Amino acid sequence: MPDLAAAKRYYDELMPILGLKQWFPTSADGSFNYGPDGALGSQLFFYQALEPSDYSQHGTGLQHIAFSVQNRQIVREAHEWAVSKGAEILNEPREFPEYGTHYTTYWLDPHGFKLEAVCPFPDPAG
Repeated sequence: MPDLAAAKRYYDELMPILGLKQWFPTSADGSFNYGPDGALGSQLFFYQALEPSDYSQHGTGLQHIAFSVQNRQIVREAHEWAVSKGAEILNEPREFPEYGTHYTTYWLDPHGFKLEAVCPFPDPAG
């Protein structure tokens, strides 16, 4: 299972693609966070587990994190980045009409956590 430093390296590369930045300096214990660059919104915080255990997306609780982005090119860029990292790709970028105009890709991070990059806007090319 990847450690906190490995998680930070992974997310330090991914978050700028999704329009997020680190808001606070990395703490002495290695914890860190990301949030919207220059806007209000959700913050993601990462801490070292005090009682290590494997994450399962099949358990009760948070199932995955969706990052809403401005255009479909960012979805494709996130997908290409995940592929370059050897991520398990759950769905390549495509439309999911059951969710409206959503254009989405899904993959697993090194901890097995499901991530999604989604553009909720129609393709301007029509």
